[in-house]
Amino acid sequence: MRIRNLREDHDLTQQAVSDYLFCDQSLYSKYERGLRPVPVEIVMKLALLYHTSTDYILGLTDQKEPYG
Repeated sequence: MRIRNLREDHDLTQQAVSDYLFCDQSLYSKYERGLRPVPVEIVMKLALLYHTSTDYILGLTDQKEPYG
C-alpha cells in the first residue's frame, strides 16, 4: 500500500492522519508498516483525504487521480 508515501507527499504526520481517522497513532503506524490489515472503511477515508482512488492506495493502478 502507498499510504506512507501519500501522507509524506501531503506533509502530514502520522498523528494528524490518525486524528482524522479517529484511531491511535500506534495503530495507524502498524497500517503503514503492513503489520495490521487496513479496514475497507479506513482505505475509503484515506482516498477522500488524499483525493485519490482506493485502487491507487491498494496498488491496483498507478493513476493517482480518482475516476471521473
